[in-house]
Amino acid sequence: MTNTAVTTQFPYRYDVVGSLLRTQALKDAHAKYHAGQISADDLQEVQHAETKKIVDKQVELGLKDITDGEFNRSWWHLDFLWGLTGVEKYDYHKSYKFHGSKTRTDNAELAGKVAFNPDHPFFDSFQFLQSITPDGVTPKQTIPSPTMLFRDNRSDNWPKFYDTWDEYLADVAKAYHETILHFYELGARYIQLDDTTWAFLISKLNETVDDSAAHAKYVKLAEDSVKVINQLLANLPEDLTVTTHICRGNFKSTFLFSGGYDDIADYLGQLNYDGLFLEYDSQRAGDFSPLGKIWNGDKNKRIVLVLITSKSPELEDKDAIINRIDQASGKVPLENLTLSTQCGFASTEEGNKLTEQQQWTKLKLVQDIAREVWNDD
Repeated sequence: MTNTAVTTQFPYRYDVVGSLLRTQALKDAHAKYHAGQISADDLQEVQHAETKKIVDKQVELGLKDITDGEFNRSWWHLDFLWGLTGVEKYDYHKSYKFHGSKTRTDNAELAGKVAFNPDHPFFDSFQFLQSITPDGVTPKQTIPSPTMLFRDNRSDNWPKFYDTWDEYLADVAKAYHETILHFYELGARYIQLDDTTWAFLISKLNETVDDSAAHAKYVKLAEDSVKVINQLLANLPEDLTVTTHICRGNFKSTFLFSGGYDDIADYLGQLNYDGLFLEYDSQRAGDFSPLGKIWNGDKNKRIVLVLITSKSPELEDKDAIINRIDQASGKVPLENLTLSTQCGFASTEEGNKLTEQQQWTKLKLVQDIAREVWNDD
């Protein structure tokens, strides 16, 4: 099939964040591959077949944009970073310390100057996704934000390859800009950058308010993040939508960070994205008071209220969600708001603690509520 991008503005009224629970067939194929029982080609054959199934399911549900469920990767962020020129995989020997769980110890580190890689494996994956996306539906490409290279010791080696930190940041922005342009050349019209750095900064800026030296370090990270993101977004094609998903961590239904958006609202308001997915599925996210600053009066920008959790199977009350959307519309006009789940369902291959059917039921709830609220399908 060929894909014709729809003209409806994205993010759509009912949107999908990205990752979906890995099917049992895909999990089994990975286990056989790692055990040396099947080849890489055999694994890809299963991956393609299972991706086709979840694409068909998203289309059947009536989603206007769909993803490949991130079935081509193990981690939401590391698989992409490893594909950039100048970034390599290594064992950090430490896991991410989620509340109540620990991850594998994979990580990324600089091994040279960062640059666009024309052979990045995600390009082939996007082309496959596009080939199975029907007309009238938009394939959405998700990648991690460049800020994910600035954290967790991933940039410690920068002095080996750069004279200044700013030169390093400029290369990161350029690599991302060229990567996004190549996705566009392949037919992508909707790209989402997933980002846990802002939630990390919420906690750090608050924790260090009485320690000026430590606080300045995190202010610098926030300022650098704004600079790099806006630099990579500059001069992209007008018919390309680029959004961001502000994530608080998602691993086996656990989380990393808590706190309201107040401390980062001014920074988020400076970002030149077309839309921001903001997690508001629990009390850990605070109230809607910072929304006005984050939206910053941009009539062309949409704020995605991520009010339906992907971490548990229990269905939210429809009327309660509609009431929260109404509350948020006091800060941002209803026409600039949309709805989605709080995160993907499987930011890593392990997945959250719910079934595939419960996953689809959650996405159907998002759609039902959005159609009732906006009625502009």
